[in-house]
Amino acid sequence: MTTLQPRRAACAIALAACLPLLQLPVQAAALAADGQWAEFYVDALTARDGGLGWIDTDTGLAQTFEVSVPVGFVGRLTVVDGGFAGDTFALSLGGQPLGFTSAVPATAGDSLGVDFEAALADGRYSRGVFTLQAGSYTLGGRLLQSAVLDGVALKATVGGLQLQVSAVPEPGNLALLLAGLPLLGLALRRRCEGGA
Repeated sequence: MTTLQPRRAACAIALAACLPLLQLPVQAAALAADGQWAEFYVDALTARDGGLGWIDTDTGLAQTFEVSVPVGFVGRLTVVDGGFAGDTFALSLGGQPLGFTSAVPATAGDSLGVDFEAALADGRYSRGVFTLQAGSYTLGGRLLQSAVLDGVALKATVGGLQLQVSAVPEPGNLALLLAGLPLLGLALRRRCEGGA
């Protein structure tokens, strides 16, 4: 029986070495640039990998969002915690770090559910606003800090994503505007002097 222990240990080590090679599929969803909220979830018990990344709650698979900002536009990505206050997140764009949501105390208070506008206005909920240039991106995230309820980290939450895009002023239009401002000031000055 003592000869089985080293074999089991060797098998466990070999299996652990191979686990990173077994990539679970990722569920991708489009994030519309319409200012509407999209939900993301974290649940260590439901996630197939047992981790704290965003998941699709129906499948337990990792969840990412496909984000597109058209040429000539700039995107404003807003991320906010929902459910219980106290969670914070790390975000990635194309596998590269994008940033973090704001630091908040981990103590869970009342739940706002999926009322992301209310969570955005409540300082107990973490949030982040990120600027995205024109392009197509894959957005992912993971839970950094879990809300704590009765001394236990929940390791499960819901959050909201919102993408808004706005046109970037053309350099020629901006130069024309800046050149016209002194002329407008001169015209106003002459008008005021003429009426005095």
